Amino acid sequence: MATLVKKVIVIGLDGLEPKIVEPMLDRGELPNLAKLRAQGGYSRVGTTFPAQTPVAWSTFATGTNPGGHGIFDFIRRDPQTYLPDLALNRYEQTSAFLPPKAVNLRRGITVWNLLNAAGIPAVVLRCPCTYPPDSVKGRMLSGMGVPDLRGGLGTSTFYTSAPGATAGESENVVEVVAGAGGTIRTHIIGPRNPKGSGTTASLTAEISLEIDATRRQVIVHSSGQPKALEVREGEWSDWLRIKFKIGMLQSVSGMLRFHLVRLEPVLELYASPLNFDPVTPMFPISSPWEYSTELSRKVGTFYTTGMVEDHTGLSNGRFGEAAFLDQCHQVVREREAMMLYELDRLEEGLFFCLFDTPDRIQHMFWRFREPGHPANAANETTDTAHSAADWEGMSRVIEDHYRRCDEIVGKVMAAADDRTLLVVLSDHGFNGFQRGVHLNSWLHENGLLKLCDGVSPGEEAGDFLRKVDWSGTSAYALGLGSIYLNLRGRERDGIVAAEDAAHVEATIKQGLAGLIDAGRGGVAIRGVVARDEVYSGAYAAESPDLVVSFAEGYRVSWATALGGVPRGLCEDNVKKWSGDHIIDPALIPGILFMNRPFSGAGARLLDLAPTILAALGVQKGPAMEGESLLA
Repeated sequence: MATLVKKVIVIGLDGLEPKIVEPMLDRGELPNLAKLRAQGGYSRVGTTFPAQTPVAWSTFATGTNPGGHGIFDFIRRDPQTYLPDLALNRYEQTSAFLPPKAVNLRRGITVWNLLNAAGIPAVVLRCPCTYPPDSVKGRMLSGMGVPDLRGGLGTSTFYTSAPGATAGESENVVEVVAGAGGTIRTHIIGPRNPKGSGTTASLTAEISLEIDATRRQVIVHSSGQPKALEVREGEWSDWLRIKFKIGMLQSVSGMLRFHLVRLEPVLELYASPLNFDPVTPMFPISSPWEYSTELSRKVGTFYTTGMVEDHTGLSNGRFGEAAFLDQCHQVVREREAMMLYELDRLEEGLFFCLFDTPDRIQHMFWRFREPGHPANAANETTDTAHSAADWEGMSRVIEDHYRRCDEIVGKVMAAADDRTLLVVLSDHGFNGFQRGVHLNSWLHENGLLKLCDGVSPGEEAGDFLRKVDWSGTSAYALGLGSIYLNLRGRERDGIVAAEDAAHVEATIKQGLAGLIDAGRGGVAIRGVVARDEVYSGAYAAESPDLVVSFAEGYRVSWATALGGVPRGLCEDNVKKWSGDHIIDPALIPGILFMNRPFSGAGARLLDLAPTILAALGVQKGPAMEGESLLA
């Protein structure tokens, strides 16, 4: 194939919504994207089924539907235990004498694999499902999928002098009491102790908090770096690097930031999730290993976890929207610095950089676009109520961030010469999330899921499907819209025979399609698709049996995702996580700009890998389903 360009630059802006982008373009509010459109073109781009970030970017990378790369959801289930697990990676330990290793569950041949095989380098920054990173001819920094130091997606700690405080989602609470002289002695909760007894044993690092009321700050004293860390009221601190001792000669390094919410009437100090230290990560987060150290030295210390924006701190009410935005802006500045560092030395091949923050901001601020959103009334309490001016400012946050993204695009355009293909895209769009649908409750009401004797839907049913009677259950829901049959020979206690599976699937599809939300009178579910309708390839058999397509304003409920069986079929979403994209993929295409003419009609994420390869003169892989979009 003929080489069209020497370099391809791809900038991912996660979650940019066409119905916001297009009016802003018309009003002249996104001048750099408008210039890019004039140079080449713009179109909407079809997303994946389902429209989830790890699923979509894995399809971008491999040019296959999810059946070709094996990522179908954030959550997967173990058919032998029916328990949920993270679907992006896992840890394996083949021998008691060897340390565990991380295994990436995204499979398939990626665009950078094929480029490397052709001798063309690639630099990939923060693409989801790259943990642990691929071995590349070039450089890679892992993205979504990198855990925190405790092995989760982001476990924070909240220090408070208020008695009786309870932990929120993905959070530890530490009650603190001032000792002699007003100094507070406490600890940082570290990784789980591999030598401890019980699954909850954790390593800790001792710290003391010195209250400086005059300067409205707390000074964190520790054995880490720096030894004394100032945390001013209402602000985020610099990074604290800290070690957790496992034994005489072993330790684990991590790092965190603090946010001092208030000093009085009670002390409230928020500690971010523990990040891997990019200089000494517990597991590899870059390829080559030392690349994360290089980046740290060139651009400064940076967040390393897969979901770096502290949305749970905002959701749990530990700090407000201003503090969340401040942290998001820091994340964008870090990512931009990495991008510019690499663009400055890019001579050939592929450069990819993902900015995740648009997605996170929209998740948390969408409610300000919808005055009638249930989360508004639920969160406008006496302590957190916003003034009219605050509300007006919050309602502009998403558009303001789109303008920030446009500024970044302008800097990238300055680095693109006439031998460069520049691509800017989002993996999906966005929508409101006002109502949640309890899929397991519907299955229960329709005789497809049975609870244990004496157990009714609601709190007593619990979560994780713990109170399900599998001897009378034909189907169950877990994850973000996935339904599985309780298939004989596959599930531990399966009862559905292979010859009956099609009938059970048809029953569910017919029953859920067009489901009416009695509380609002509108359609909650547009349809349900079976595996063989949307998935094909080497890993299609690992997919859910059915995937639900929700209507605008709806999503799978929070309880369903973890195997709950609540009362009723629908409920208001009152969380600050008020926008989402896990609805019918036809409703939320992404956006696609290029600086060269392209065929945008029917463009799909599937087409991007073949497009990149064609531009650089490399044949697409045999499993790739898309086609080059270049004119």
